[in-house]
Amino acid sequence: MRKGKIQKDIKMPSMTKIRLFRRLLLGWYKNNGRIFPWRNKSATNYELIIAEILLQRTRAETVAEFYKDFVKRFPSWKKLAAARERDLSVFLRPIGLWRRRSRSLRLLANLISRRNGKFPRHREEINALPGVGQYIANAVLLFCYQKPQPLLDINMARVLERVFGPRKLSDIRYDPYLQYLSSIAVKCRKPRELNWAVLDLAAIICKDNEPRCNNCPLKIICSYRRKTITYKSKSGLLK
Repeated sequence: MRKGKIQKDIKMPSMTKIRLFRRLLLGWYKNNGRIFPWRNKSATNYELIIAEILLQRTRAETVAEFYKDFVKRFPSWKKLAAARERDLSVFLRPIGLWRRRSRSLRLLANLISRRNGKFPRHREEINALPGVGQYIANAVLLFCYQKPQPLLDINMARVLERVFGPRKLSDIRYDPYLQYLSSIAVKCRKPRELNWAVLDLAAIICKDNEPRCNNCPLKIICSYRRKTITYKSKSGLLK
């Protein structure tokens, strides 16, 4: 996606604001980031990707409750490929759609185990894998090949839109502004930590309902907060 084409149609934020966004967020994350087993420095690529697959449309706290038992029972793509669907469904039951998830997970495990546990390097090949969409493809490139890619979901989208401005398309996968903005936002020396920082901020501070704006490290650059304060001031809600 070319920068020139995006900027011609949509006004992009300045790089100064994006750099400040990164710095403030990473500073906050250092002391306030959530602790999960898949974030340990010793976590393997398998453990990182499995976590992202399980986290789709599921609260991180819910996944954390069974994650350690899951990777102990299925410690590799090979072991996961050899699992009985019924055994896998038991672990996946807390996150719903366990039959569908277990089938797609075993299909992916079978294919990756035949590749000796390694994912393809190119996005086109990754996208062709069973059960792999844009989010997981980005996770593979981020964790397995250290390429700065955004873990863009509705939570990251909410933070980015509040700070920098809203998207135009309802589906975040196809919105050019949000796709480009997210990719630039995480293009730094610590893309993994930056992604986790955005997701943690969304869960702890920048919530969908009743965001805790006064406690937010991004409040000095947040467009949403500025508009909220302006509205309250005009409405006489601020004392």
